[in-house]
Amino acid sequence: MESQTVSMKVIGVLALQGAFLEHANHLKKCLAANDYGVGIDVRIIKTPEELAKCDALIIPGGESTSMSLIAQRTGLYPHLYKFVHNPEKVIWGTCAGLIFLSAQLENENALVKTLGVLKVDVRRNAFGRQAQSFTKECDFSKFIPGCTDFPATFIRAPVVEEILDPIAVKSLYELPMNGKNVVVAAQQDHNILVTSFHPELAENDIRFHDWFIRQFVSI
Repeated sequence: MESQTVSMKVIGVLALQGAFLEHANHLKKCLAANDYGVGIDVRIIKTPEELAKCDALIIPGGESTSMSLIAQRTGLYPHLYKFVHNPEKVIWGTCAGLIFLSAQLENENALVKTLGVLKVDVRRNAFGRQAQSFTKECDFSKFIPGCTDFPATFIRAPVVEEILDPIAVKSLYELPMNGKNVVVAAQQDHNILVTSFHPELAENDIRFHDWFIRQFVSI
């Protein structure tokens, strides 16, 4: 009998700084609860060698200035740059990850050397500082079937103030702020997802991570 090759995908979670363990735990809960039709391995990523083995990468929330500096000081920055600009790779940036991926920062742009792949203009700390953090029940059913009540947590959250390339980037979800709507979830092309909020902090709610795996990784 001929042996059958089983497809395996590797999802890495960048572990320079921030909420990487929470993302990894949510992904593992998804894998324990669902069959995605392919083998999926979740790995914590700190080195170029580990990054090179990934099919997908989550850049977590945390502190974007620290994340950028650590990436530069450890020599990982050029490897991350090459990875996120590869259209064959899947990328998801949450909060600080959204800032780190962006092409343009509206404010405090001298503090972060971004990866420049996401064709948007981002405002850091758009809703205020730590004291203004909040959780809002959001209806994501337009892109996640049946997900009408997801608890989205915003902590010193950035927003997409302007989409610089409307052909490549589409808004997935918006919130009103200062008399206008701002984008807090977006997708670029077929392979890049960004969220202002922290789905990994929704305790025991893995719907967003499940959708990410189904929509971007297991296809």
